[in-house]
Parts: sequence; C-alpha cells; structure tokens
Amino acid sequence: MLATMDVRKLLIKLAIPATAAMAFNALYNLVDTFFVAMGSGELAIGALSIAYPIHMIVLAIGIMIGIGSSSVFSRAYGRGDKLAMRKAVNNALMLNLLITFTISIFAFIFIDELLMLFGATESNIGYARDYLSIIVFSLIPFSLSIVFNNLTRAEGRPNVAMISLMIGAGLNILLDPFFIFEWGLGMGVGGAALATGIAKTASFLFVFIMALGKNSALEIHFSTLHKIDFGMAKEIFQVGLPSFVRTAMGGFLVIIVNNLINFFAVGDPAVYISIYGVINRLMRFSLMPGFGLVQGMVPIIGFNFGAELYERLYDTARFAVKLLFGYFTSVGLLVMIFSEQLFRLFSTEEGGYFIEHGAVAFRIVAAGFAMVTFQVIVSSVYQAMGYPMRAFIIAISRRFLVFVPVALILTPIFGVHGIWATFAITDILTGSLGLAFLLNEFKRLRKLIVDNPPKEESTAQA
Repeated sequence: MLATMDVRKLLIKLAIPATAAMAFNALYNLVDTFFVAMGSGELAIGALSIAYPIHMIVLAIGIMIGIGSSSVFSRAYGRGDKLAMRKAVNNALMLNLLITFTISIFAFIFIDELLMLFGATESNIGYARDYLSIIVFSLIPFSLSIVFNNLTRAEGRPNVAMISLMIGAGLNILLDPFFIFEWGLGMGVGGAALATGIAKTASFLFVFIMALGKNSALEIHFSTLHKIDFGMAKEIFQVGLPSFVRTAMGGFLVIIVNNLINFFAVGDPAVYISIYGVINRLMRFSLMPGFGLVQGMVPIIGFNFGAELYERLYDTARFAVKLLFGYFTSVGLLVMIFSEQLFRLFSTEEGGYFIEHGAVAFRIVAAGFAMVTFQVIVSSVYQAMGYPMRAFIIAISRRFLVFVPVALILTPIFGVHGIWATFAITDILTGSLGLAFLLNEFKRLRKLIVDNPPKEESTAQA
C-alpha cells in the first residue's frame, strides 16, 4: 500500500484515524472551557490556563516515554525478541509511574508557589487552586494512557488508541455539566477537574485492559515490574527526548505569556489570561485536524524515502502542502469572520470587554495561520527522512527561538496587543523559513528523481 497505492488516496486513508483522535483530544479541552465559563464565569477560564503548564509537562513525559518505548518495542517485535519486548513495556510502565508520581506529589505540596510561577493573580488563584488540587491526582493515569496509546500503535492496533481517546473525550463531555453546574454537584472549576480526572482514568483503564488481553503483544509481568533495565531506559529517553522538548515548550510558552500579561496588562490581567486561555483552546481544536493530516503523511514519506521511490515522496509532500495550506487558510478566514461569535460561546454576557477584546486578539493571532503549513510540513518531512536534529530545530523555532525574543521586544511597546501580534509574526517568520527549507528539499528531490528513475523506465530507455 505504501509503495503502490495512489498517494492522494493513501494520504487521506492514513490521516483519517490520526485526525479523529487528535480532534477528540482537543475537543474535551474546549468543552471543559465552555462549561467552566458557563458555570463559574469568564475569570474562571484563566484557572485552566494557569494549570495548563503542569498538564503539558506530564503530557510531554508520556509522549517521551511512549515514543521511546514504542521505538524499542517495535524493533524488538520485528526481530522476534520477546524478552526485549517485555522489558520495553515494563520499563515504560515503571518509569512513567515513578516520574509522574513524583511530579504529582511535588505539585500538590507546592501548589500555590507553582500557580504564582505560572502567572496566577489575586482574581484567579482561587479558581486555579481548586482546579489544580484535584487534577494532580489524574496525572498518573493520563500520562500512562499516552504511553500505552503509543505502544498499542507500535503493535499494530491504532484503533485501540483512537477508541481510548474517544472514551476519554466522550466521558469528559458527559460528566462536565453534572459536576460543574448547581443542578448537579455544583463544584464549579473543581468539578471540571474531577470530570477530567475520571475521563482520563477511564481512557487509561480501557487501553491497559486491552494491553492485558490475549490479542495483545504487550506483555506485562507485575512480578518483575520493579526491575528497571537502565540501559534500555537510557535508550527510551534518548529517542523520546526531542518529542518531550517540543511538547513541554507548549507549557513553557503559556508561562511566558501569562507572566507578560501580568506585567504589562492595563487593568485586571486575569481577564487577558482568560482570553488567552480561550484562544489557546480554540487554536488547538481548529488546527489539530491539520496535524492529523501530517501524521498520516509521515509513514508515506519515510517508507518511500527508504525505498528510494522519490517521485512518490515528492508527490505526497506536494499534495500534503496543498491540503494543509488550504485548510489552515480556511481556518484563519473563518476566525476573521466569526471571532466575536466564538468568544460569545464562552461568556454569559451579551457584550463586554472580554468578548470585544478577545475577538480582536484572536483575529490578530489568526493572521499567521496559513504560514504554519510550511513549518509543520518541513519539520515532519525531515523527521520522516531521518534528520531528527533538523526537524527538532524547525519545530522549536516557532515556540521558543523566535517567539520569546519577539514577545520581549513587542510587549513593552504595545502591551498585550504586542503578545497577540507576536503569535502572528512568529508564524509568518518561521513559516517563511520553513518554506525556504521546503523549496530547497523539493529541488533536491527533483534531482534525485532525475538521477534515480523507476526501474521500468530505465529498462525502457536501455
């Protein structure tokens, strides 16, 4: 299929499960925000944004251990090494338990100090404390579900991972209103955290039970679970480290933005932190399907690069660029048109500063969406072709190398408007850089196509 199927049909076929899983994952974050706004007001949305860095760090740990262990597992699976397969699964489980348990305890003990570091204000620290004091107890099953979703994909059961995410999202959406609103338990922000914790736990239990089933190649030996293979653990961390840094940068970015808002905002910064929280979740939800498309592209690129089928690789990348550019451009235009209506979804008032300024801010941020295409595509192409360092540098440029200096220049001059402008400028600059790299890669591929024609073509010419 990877070598012969029409690349357009193949890309869409592989992208659909990844897109569905990512959309569901982003959906329950968005629904959480909606119900919190309806149940506790606009300022309570900031609590989710304040707690977000912890969520991203634990997600990054799960992705790091999940990708690292699945890489070790899949290679052992391919050569039939059952001992290494079992060690990969057991090491992943034990390492994740130890790290996330430590983070959970640390976060619970130093909760106020962390919230202040993450940008909490007097107006929203109470909400943030209510949320984080409950959510820390769901960090372990949440991170473990990420690990086992990666391992189930490595054993060739991607649908199990997708169903796991769908269970978590669906349960979160069902529980949120009952736990948050007065007609239910009336817990407000704490109810949102409890609903999320139950949903994440259910998601983990499903994928874990499936891993214990007879149809799974994932062997878990509880009697030897405490025996960590440090050589394998080192390999797991090395393989997963770039993914950890990329994901953790998302949490680091939130800390920077929240603190810049606190320092430079005129009036109550909690309002702007809530605005940023809404924008952040709307961005994730609207752009995630595009990243699902890229996930579908990666195995096609990697396989055809290894098989020296450069024309198929070239055609796949070009088609992916067209689809992604069209999608991200459409999302940007829709935000420009319906930004105010989107913010009305997260407010119980008819108008007001939150809606007015939020709509303007989101339009500014969305101005660079189309250019994200080239940064995402070229980073993924490099990753698939086996150039992890190039992919890593391109990936972190958007969230760190360019964003931070631009924000530090613009925010003192333009206040919070400088923060919103930084998002657009960063996307345009890193997108332009990605486009330059991508055009250079396309030029190199065209040369490879000429120098390495298909075998049947070479025979005909002879």
